Amino acid sequence: MARLNFLDRFRPVGAPGPAGPIGVPASDNPGPAAELAPVFAALAADVDASAAVVEAARLHAEHDMAKARTQAAAILSRARLDAGAERARAAAHVERAAAQKDQLVIEQAHREAATLEASAMARIPSLVDEVIDDLLGPGNAGTP
Repeated sequence: MARLNFLDRFRPVGAPGPAGPIGVPASDNPGPAAELAPVFAALAADVDASAAVVEAARLHAEHDMAKARTQAAAILSRARLDAGAERARAAAHVERAAAQKDQLVIEQAHREAATLEASAMARIPSLVDEVIDDLLGPGNAGTP
């Protein structure tokens, strides 16, 4: 048979020998709630303290999360600004490189043009002589 509560083991039973005085009442009218009420009353302060600790931890965690969100937003904003500045620096670098390349191409073109002009100028006297010879040649002498 299952025992109803802890104190059931102290219920009086018949002992061998003559009848004696009873030490514990046989009926448990107050029940387990009456037995545990002083224990729970003693723990009430600890339960309240632990609830306060949990609430303080929750508030601290919310504060930390808000602070972390603010820091993350600042880092993200700074990164976006830095990315724009870095894009501008990269674009300026590309433009400088392209300008230098263009300058080299222009200088090469000027050198080639100068070389062509020099060779053309060197050929002008011989071409003038050739044109004059063709104009004054035997078949064109009398033609104005």
